Amino acid sequence: MPNKIYIIDVTNSTKHETNYLNANLELAEKGFLKPIRLAGWIRAIKEDVETTFDLVPKIKHLNLSISTSDQMIHGKFQGKKTKDDVIKGMVDAVKLAKEKGAETIGVNAEDASRTADEFLHKFSLAAKEAGADRIRYCDTLGYDDPFVTYKRIKLLAEAVKIPIELHYHNDLGLAAANSIAGAKACIDAGQDAYINTTINGVGERAGNADMLSVILALKKSSGMEKKYADALQGIDLKKSYNIAKYASYAFKIPIPVNQVGVGANAFAHESGIHADGALKDRRNYELYDFEELGRGEVELVETGRTITTGE
Repeated sequence: MPNKIYIIDVTNSTKHETNYLNANLELAEKGFLKPIRLAGWIRAIKEDVETTFDLVPKIKHLNLSISTSDQMIHGKFQGKKTKDDVIKGMVDAVKLAKEKGAETIGVNAEDASRTADEFLHKFSLAAKEAGADRIRYCDTLGYDDPFVTYKRIKLLAEAVKIPIELHYHNDLGLAAANSIAGAKACIDAGQDAYINTTINGVGERAGNADMLSVILALKKSSGMEKKYADALQGIDLKKSYNIAKYASYAFKIPIPVNQVGVGANAFAHESGIHADGALKDRRNYELYDFEELGRGEVELVETGRTITTGE
């Protein structure tokens, strides 16, 4: 299982983003972003590939995206594309990107969670044959649950036999859980897993899988701790709190008080029994320490209640 932030999607390669993209790629070229790879996100059509390499000729890593579900093919493309068209357009785009010099290519199956397994496997195998290095399974509407996720991702990884990228939305509050289930399915199928996450879970609608939540789940949860914690020792979480605060400032989106690890209430205890237990030994009511995440001293907040300890 990967133990670092490996790929960052920078944006789709359009004219108004050209300077931003080229500046970031220059930083990467000079080694400032190692070991992170910057990947451009574009539609899986030849026109977007041509435009990308015209405007951003130094780009080396790409994600090519197209919708694959019946809902999207009928409701989004409105009869302009068939399933065969979707596969042919994607294959042509992958081959062209390889010809243009792309070193790695991920193919995104948008709305994969509402795509029938048979077509999803056919699409993914065609992508692999065309030269794709990984498949991104996109739960675009947050439709999956962890049980379905494990089953479908394991079948996909076993059928296609290349790494799977996991992209989950949080419409049902399951993004982090689905990401963990999907990653485990990939590993159990003998393939690497790439988990898409965002800072503070920011994303479309209800957001995406929160990076800190996913990492803490892999390091601390009962079923993962003994199996994967050692592999994740290289991840230093001491910048988590500052990164979360900066993202909140930059996006102008407040951090929810109950946000995992970095929310104002993440280490708060108001119940008398809990407060007493935490004062005696943090591990009574805290799974990990606030210092691990780079937080300072615990804040004392007057709640208007008197709590008796030592009972």
